[in-house]
Amino acid sequence: MQQLIIPLSGAERAELDDLADATGTSPEELALAAVREHLRRERARVGDEAARLAQRHAGLLKRLGA
Repeated sequence: MQQLIIPLSGAERAELDDLADATGTSPEELALAAVREHLRRERARVGDEAARLAQRHAGLLKRLGA
């Protein structure tokens, strides 16, 4: 597994630590879960947009042989 260093302000780190403590998890686990959720949402959003564009331009794509 690769590591990523993310700079946080003191207030952000304190909030992350507080939330981790309140939920019984680690700050690292919370950050990883947030990144995974963001990637999932963005992947879905980009996929939806690609499908919308493909439908909108279906005729052109067909003419191009795509």
